[in-house]
Amino acid sequence: MEAVKIHLPQELFESAEMRPYEGTVSCDRLEAGPDTYTFEGPIAWSVDITNTGDALLVMGKAQAQAVTQCARCLEDVAYDLSGDIEGYYLIGGEEAEAPEDMEDDEFDYVPDNHVIDIAPLIEQALLLELPLVPLCDDDCKGLCPQCGKNLNEGPCDCDDKASSAEDNPFAALKNLHFDD
Repeated sequence: MEAVKIHLPQELFESAEMRPYEGTVSCDRLEAGPDTYTFEGPIAWSVDITNTGDALLVMGKAQAQAVTQCARCLEDVAYDLSGDIEGYYLIGGEEAEAPEDMEDDEFDYVPDNHVIDIAPLIEQALLLELPLVPLCDDDCKGLCPQCGKNLNEGPCDCDDKASSAEDNPFAALKNLHFDD
Protein backbone atom coordinates (compact mmCIF):
# COMPACT_ATOMS: atom_id res chain seq x y z
CA MET A 1 0.00 0.00 0.00
CA GLU A 2 1.31 3.44 -0.86
CA ALA A 3 2.01 5.95 1.92
CA VAL A 4 -0.82 8.13 3.24
CA LYS A 5 1.02 11.09 4.73
CA ILE A 6 -0.77 13.75 6.75
CA HIS A 7 1.01 17.03 7.45
CA LEU A 8 -0.09 18.06 10.94
CA PRO A 9 -0.68 21.83 11.23
CA GLN A 10 0.65 23.71 14.26
CA GLU A 11 -2.94 24.42 15.44
CA LEU A 12 -3.47 20.70 16.02
CA PHE A 13 -0.85 20.76 18.77
CA GLU A 14 -3.12 22.89 20.98
CA SER A 15 -5.07 20.93 23.58
CA ALA A 16 -8.56 19.74 22.53
CA GLU A 17 -8.08 20.68 18.86
CA MET A 18 -9.54 18.36 16.22
CA ARG A 19 -9.20 18.13 12.44
CA PRO A 20 -10.96 15.83 9.95
CA TYR A 21 -9.07 14.28 7.01
CA GLU A 22 -10.24 12.02 4.20
CA GLY A 23 -9.06 10.58 0.95
CA THR A 24 -8.43 7.45 -1.07
CA VAL A 25 -5.39 5.24 -1.42
CA SER A 26 -4.48 2.60 -3.99
CA CYS A 27 -3.56 -0.89 -2.95
CA ASP A 28 -2.91 -3.64 -5.47
CA ARG A 29 -2.95 -6.52 -3.04
CA LEU A 30 -3.06 -7.42 0.63
CA GLU A 31 -1.68 -10.68 2.04
CA ALA A 32 -3.54 -12.32 4.92
CA GLY A 33 -2.01 -15.68 5.78
CA PRO A 34 -2.24 -17.93 2.71
CA ASP A 35 -4.84 -15.67 1.06
CA THR A 36 -4.19 -12.79 -1.35
CA TYR A 37 -6.80 -10.06 -1.63
CA THR A 38 -6.92 -7.66 -4.58
CA PHE A 39 -8.81 -4.37 -4.70
CA GLU A 40 -10.87 -3.39 -7.73
CA GLY A 41 -10.91 0.26 -6.73
CA PRO A 42 -9.29 2.62 -4.27
CA ILE A 43 -9.63 2.32 -0.52
CA ALA A 44 -11.67 5.21 0.89
CA TRP A 45 -10.66 6.49 4.31
CA SER A 46 -11.67 9.25 6.69
CA VAL A 47 -10.20 10.10 10.10
CA ASP A 48 -10.50 12.67 12.85
CA ILE A 49 -7.26 13.63 14.56
CA THR A 50 -7.82 14.94 18.08
CA ASN A 51 -5.29 16.39 20.50
CA THR A 52 -5.81 14.71 23.88
CA GLY A 53 -3.16 16.80 25.65
CA ASP A 54 -0.19 14.42 25.54
CA ALA A 55 -1.01 12.70 22.27
CA LEU A 56 -2.87 12.82 18.98
CA LEU A 57 -5.70 10.31 18.70
CA VAL A 58 -6.53 9.13 15.17
CA MET A 59 -10.00 7.60 14.76
CA GLY A 60 -11.92 6.84 11.58
CA LYS A 61 -13.02 4.33 8.95
CA ALA A 62 -11.54 2.58 5.91
CA GLN A 63 -13.81 1.09 3.25
CA ALA A 64 -13.01 -1.05 0.23
CA GLN A 65 -14.09 -4.04 -1.81
CA ALA A 66 -11.60 -6.91 -1.79
CA VAL A 67 -11.59 -10.03 -3.98
CA THR A 68 -9.95 -13.37 -3.21
CA GLN A 69 -10.49 -17.06 -3.98
CA CYS A 70 -12.87 -19.28 -2.03
CA ALA A 71 -10.85 -21.68 0.14
CA ARG A 72 -12.94 -24.65 -0.99
CA CYS A 73 -13.83 -24.19 -4.69
CA LEU A 74 -11.26 -21.52 -5.74
CA GLU A 75 -13.95 -19.30 -7.34
CA ASP A 76 -13.57 -15.54 -6.88
CA VAL A 77 -15.45 -14.08 -3.92
CA ALA A 78 -15.82 -10.36 -3.11
CA TYR A 79 -16.00 -8.84 0.36
CA ASP A 80 -17.19 -5.33 1.25
CA LEU A 81 -14.85 -4.24 4.02
CA SER A 82 -15.42 -1.46 6.54
CA GLY A 83 -12.79 -1.29 9.27
CA ASP A 84 -12.10 1.03 12.18
CA ILE A 85 -8.90 3.08 11.96
CA GLU A 86 -7.28 3.68 15.34
CA GLY A 87 -3.92 5.24 16.14
CA TYR A 88 -2.24 6.99 19.03
CA TYR A 89 0.75 9.31 18.52
CA LEU A 90 2.62 10.73 21.51
CA ILE A 91 3.54 14.41 21.27
CA GLY A 92 7.12 15.28 22.19
CA GLY A 93 9.03 12.64 20.26
CA GLU A 94 10.95 9.76 21.82
CA GLU A 95 11.37 11.77 25.03
CA ALA A 96 7.61 11.71 25.69
CA GLU A 97 6.55 9.45 28.52
CA ALA A 98 4.64 6.40 27.32
CA PRO A 99 1.31 5.64 29.01
CA GLU A 100 1.64 2.91 31.63
CA ASP A 101 -1.47 1.08 30.43
CA MET A 102 -0.24 0.76 26.81
CA GLU A 103 2.22 -1.66 25.23
CA ASP A 104 5.01 -0.34 22.99
CA ASP A 105 3.23 -1.49 19.82
CA GLU A 106 0.00 0.36 20.71
CA PHE A 107 1.34 3.86 20.07
CA ASP A 108 3.84 5.79 17.99
CA TYR A 109 5.53 9.17 18.28
CA VAL A 110 4.78 12.33 16.31
CA PRO A 111 7.94 12.83 14.21
CA ASP A 112 9.88 16.10 14.32
CA ASN A 113 8.66 17.03 10.82
CA HIS A 114 5.00 16.65 11.99
CA VAL A 115 4.14 14.27 9.14
CA ILE A 116 2.47 10.96 10.01
CA ASP A 117 1.83 8.04 7.66
CA ILE A 118 -1.53 6.40 8.41
CA ALA A 119 -1.19 3.69 5.71
CA PRO A 120 -0.29 1.05 8.35
CA LEU A 121 -3.41 2.01 10.33
CA ILE A 122 -5.59 1.66 7.21
CA GLU A 123 -4.03 -1.71 6.37
CA GLN A 124 -4.55 -2.94 9.93
CA ALA A 125 -8.20 -1.81 9.89
CA LEU A 126 -8.86 -3.83 6.73
CA LEU A 127 -6.90 -6.90 7.85
CA LEU A 128 -9.07 -7.14 10.96
CA GLU A 129 -12.19 -7.32 8.76
CA LEU A 130 -11.00 -10.19 6.56
CA PRO A 131 -12.43 -13.66 7.21
CA LEU A 132 -10.18 -16.38 8.61
CA VAL A 133 -11.35 -18.73 5.84
CA PRO A 134 -12.78 -16.99 2.77
CA LEU A 135 -15.80 -18.86 1.39
CA CYS A 136 -18.12 -18.11 -1.53
CA ASP A 137 -20.95 -19.63 0.54
CA ASP A 138 -21.14 -21.34 3.92
CA ASP A 139 -22.44 -24.46 2.14
CA CYS A 140 -19.70 -24.51 -0.52
CA LYS A 141 -19.03 -28.12 -1.55
CA GLY A 142 -15.51 -27.46 -2.82
CA LEU A 143 -13.62 -29.41 -5.45
CA CYS A 144 -13.57 -33.15 -6.11
CA PRO A 145 -10.25 -34.47 -4.75
CA GLN A 146 -9.94 -36.88 -7.71
CA CYS A 147 -10.85 -34.86 -10.80
CA GLY A 148 -10.97 -31.27 -9.48
CA LYS A 149 -14.52 -30.54 -10.64
CA ASN A 150 -16.36 -27.78 -8.77
CA LEU A 151 -18.99 -29.78 -6.84
CA ASN A 152 -21.20 -26.67 -6.52
CA GLU A 153 -21.93 -27.11 -10.24
CA GLY A 154 -23.11 -30.71 -9.76
CA PRO A 155 -21.71 -34.17 -8.98
CA CYS A 156 -18.79 -35.61 -10.87
CA ASP A 157 -18.23 -39.13 -12.24
CA CYS A 158 -15.61 -39.92 -9.59
CA ASP A 159 -18.22 -40.88 -6.96
CA ASP A 160 -18.84 -44.28 -8.58
CA LYS A 161 -15.14 -44.94 -9.19
CA ALA A 162 -14.12 -44.02 -5.64
CA SER A 163 -16.41 -46.66 -4.21
CA SER A 164 -15.06 -49.48 -6.38
CA ALA A 165 -13.40 -52.36 -4.56
CA GLU A 166 -9.94 -52.08 -6.10
CA ASP A 167 -9.60 -48.41 -5.01
CA ASN A 168 -10.64 -49.11 -1.44
CA PRO A 169 -7.76 -50.33 0.79
CA PHE A 170 -10.29 -52.03 3.12
CA ALA A 171 -11.94 -54.04 0.32
CA ALA A 172 -10.13 -57.23 1.41
CA LEU A 173 -12.00 -57.16 4.74
CA LYS A 174 -15.38 -57.77 3.07
CA ASN A 175 -14.41 -61.44 2.52
CA LEU A 176 -13.42 -61.93 6.14
CA HIS A 177 -15.88 -64.28 7.91
CA PHE A 178 -16.31 -64.51 11.63
CA ASP A 179 -17.15 -67.89 13.22
CA ASP A 180 -19.90 -67.83 15.78
